[in-house]
Amino acid sequence: MGEGISKIVVMKFGGTSVAGAEEIKRAARRIVAAREAGSRVVAVLSARGKTTDQLVADALEISERPEPREMDMLLSTGERISCALCAMAIHDMGHKAISLTGSQAGIVTDSSHTKARIIDVKAERIRQALEEDRIVLVAGFQGVSTESRDVTTLGRGGSDTTAVALAAALDADVCEIYTDVAGVFSADPRIVPDARKLPVTTFEEMLEMAASGARVLQLRSVEYARNHGVRIHCRSSFEDGPGTLVLSEDESEQQTVENPFVTAVTHTADEARVTLVGIRDEPGVAGEIFKALADAGINVDVIIQNEPVGDDELADLSFTIDSSELRTAVDAIEALGGVSEGLRTDEHIGKVSIIGAGMRSHPGVAAKVFEILGAEKINIEMISTSPIKISCVIAAERVPDAVRALHTAFELGADAVRPEEPEGAEHRPTVSG
Repeated sequence: MGEGISKIVVMKFGGTSVAGAEEIKRAARRIVAAREAGSRVVAVLSARGKTTDQLVADALEISERPEPREMDMLLSTGERISCALCAMAIHDMGHKAISLTGSQAGIVTDSSHTKARIIDVKAERIRQALEEDRIVLVAGFQGVSTESRDVTTLGRGGSDTTAVALAAALDADVCEIYTDVAGVFSADPRIVPDARKLPVTTFEEMLEMAASGARVLQLRSVEYARNHGVRIHCRSSFEDGPGTLVLSEDESEQQTVENPFVTAVTHTADEARVTLVGIRDEPGVAGEIFKALADAGINVDVIIQNEPVGDDELADLSFTIDSSELRTAVDAIEALGGVSEGLRTDEHIGKVSIIGAGMRSHPGVAAKVFEILGAEKINIEMISTSPIKISCVIAAERVPDAVRALHTAFELGADAVRPEEPEGAEHRPTVSG
C-alpha cells in the first residue's frame, strides 16, 4: 500500500454518470483523482443509462410474468458491465483496479428476489485489494443469498444501498453519491426553476423526502446510513463543487445556523389508490388485508378507513401504493376471497409533501398547507402526517401546481434563503470531464 494513504472513500456513480464511453472515462478520472489525492477508493457503479429498463423489456418480451430468480440473474449483468469497463479505463490511466460482482465483494442478502435486503457485508476481499494498492470497483444493486447462494438484486436504486453498506463495513470517511444533479434541492428543479440546493440535510428529513418522492437517494440507503452513522455527500458527476451533506441531526446543527422550518417540497405522480368497499368492521380484517399485501412485497403508503355510521354498516378502506405494484396488489386482495363487497382502483393520483425538522416547533403548518391548496382549488383526497412531514394525496395532474404554490408560500426559493457551504463539503480536488 502506498505511503500517505489513510482514509477510505466510497464513490457511487449512477446510471447517467456511466451512460456512455465518455461518461465512464469521466467517472474513472474522478476515481483516479481521489486515489492520487491520498484516499483508498472503492467505487460502486450502476448499470449504464437505460440498460436495466432494456433488460426488463427484454424479459417481458419473453414472459408476461418473469420468474424472479431469473430476473435477478438477468438484471445483475448491467452493473457488471459498467465495472469492467471502468476498470479498463483506470488501468489505461496507470492505476491498478479490480472489478467485483456483488457476491465477490461479500454483499450477503436475504432470499427476496428483485427486492433483497442486505444482511451482512463480508468485505475481506475488498480490504485485501486495497492493501494491494488497487482501486476496487463493485457492481451495485446486487448480492448473494445466504440461504440459496443465488444472485439477488436490491430493487430500484439499490446501488445507493450497496455503496452505503460498503462504507459502513469499511468504516469509510464518507460515501459520495454521484448523480446527474448537483445535490438535494428544495423541490424538483424541473417544476420549480428557483429551487435551491440544500447544503446540509438530516437523515430524518432525507428519509421523509425519499419516501415522499425525492429520487436523489434511495430510501433504504438513507435508512442504512442513519443506522450505521455513514456520512453521505450527494454531488454532481458533471461539475465540481460541493453537493448536499446528509448527516445526523446533531452534526447538522453544528454545521448550520437555524434553518427554515420547512426544508423541501417533494412530490410523486405515479401512485395508485385501492379502495375496498364494504369490509367487515371487526378486529383482524385490516390485518388480514395488509398481511397479504406485505407477503406480496408491496409497500403501502397512506391509509384511511372510515367509521361505519351504524352497528350493521360496513366500512370502506383506502390506501395508496406505487402504481407499478397495482396489479400485484389487486391479485393479492382478490386471493383473500370475499374480504369486501367491492374493489375500486384509481391510477391517476399523486402526492405532494412538505418536510422539515423545524415543523416540530412551528404550529399552524398544516393549516397553511390546506389554505394554500384550497386557494389553488386543489382538492385534498387523503392526508398523512409525521412530526416532520405533511403529505396530501391529490389528482395527479394538479401535482405541479401544488408543488409550485407550496414552494412559493413557504419561501423556499434560492433568493429567499441564503445557502451556506457546509464544513467538509469542499472535500478534495476533483477532475471534471
